[in-house]
Amino acid sequence: MATEPIPSEEDPLRALIRASHHLPADGVGEAVAAQARRLGVRDAVVWLADYAQHELVPVPGLGVPARRVLVVDGTVAGRCFRRVEPVLVPATGGPATLWLPLLDGAERIGVLELVLAGQPTPRLEDDARSFASLVAELVVTRDAYSDVFARLRRRRELSLAAEIQWELLPPLTFAGDRVVITGALEPTYEIGGDTFDYAVNGSLVDLAVLDAVGHGLPAALLATAAVGAYRHARRGGSDLPGLAAAVDAVVAGQFDGSRFATAVIARLDLDTGVLEWVNCGHPDPLVVRDGALVRPPACPPARPLGLLAGPPAPCRLLLRRGDRVLLHTDGVVEARSPEGAFFGEERLADLVVRAELAGDPPPETMRRLMGSVMDHQAGRLQDDASIVMVEWRTGRERQLRP
Repeated sequence: MATEPIPSEEDPLRALIRASHHLPADGVGEAVAAQARRLGVRDAVVWLADYAQHELVPVPGLGVPARRVLVVDGTVAGRCFRRVEPVLVPATGGPATLWLPLLDGAERIGVLELVLAGQPTPRLEDDARSFASLVAELVVTRDAYSDVFARLRRRRELSLAAEIQWELLPPLTFAGDRVVITGALEPTYEIGGDTFDYAVNGSLVDLAVLDAVGHGLPAALLATAAVGAYRHARRGGSDLPGLAAAVDAVVAGQFDGSRFATAVIARLDLDTGVLEWVNCGHPDPLVVRDGALVRPPACPPARPLGLLAGPPAPCRLLLRRGDRVLLHTDGVVEARSPEGAFFGEERLADLVVRAELAGDPPPETMRRLMGSVMDHQAGRLQDDASIVMVEWRTGRERQLRP
């Protein structure tokens, strides 16, 4: 598809905005390549991360150079994605190439490859960052009403349960000036009953991690109803016991007595650092503080959602600046190696600490952590595994800015 002619005096951002108004998803690759030439580049290619964040897939289009799928680990493009930072490959017998992360807010969606026509300059690099931000927004808005990018991103077939669960999720990463939230799910293409949700409203952060009993479509349907009830009650202003009671009523009322879900439903006050939660038959939250694992004070869990015998009692912990809170399902710490060894809480905390020392941004920490869970089980997950990490005032939110 040919892009609409645009006045030559327009800058690249304005030109791409003008071209975007009636631009379908399958025209994004072509439009980006055409308008990027106003930056002074020879070629431009949009790359999207697959669902598992193991590969980067090129978005095709008229005038877009042919590219093959790249792996995230061990490539220059993957380094840009992993570290959430530009990577300039100097000219060595050919043109220089600038790689830029594509971010929707703080959510990593892929990278932008710019093959330069001349020498890189500070002005060009600055303009390219702004251009990449607009490209990311184009991908996200077109993805809302097209299957083009969803098809590109899946490297194998999603189960029906996984299709439902991925549509249910909020962005995998959020970053504000005082908090970073990032989550991950496995098995990516077959996830069933595990899910999470969050909302940031002013100084309050609401979070929920949920594990619906069973597998496949029945578990996904229960999780969908539970998350819908949670959001409805949360938006209605319920406190934590009220949120649990609302979800419990829906699960008990719509599913038989053998169906239930475990969950941790939490709320963090960003002004004070007070974390409160209710535990409904779920693993307790964990805190990584100053490089060590901290277990919150004992707080007996209530029964699972759908089986509650009364409002659960809230638990409370005062966080310190720099704390990382881990909310997870049992499929993470109870993952077994072929020899029968649990993955365990200590290993989980150690991976978080080592990722920070390596300079990994939070979403990359989660990607590597879930890769370690899969490797621990030799790639054969016995149970769904999901985890959310909440970082309060760590300073790493600065890593997630374009």
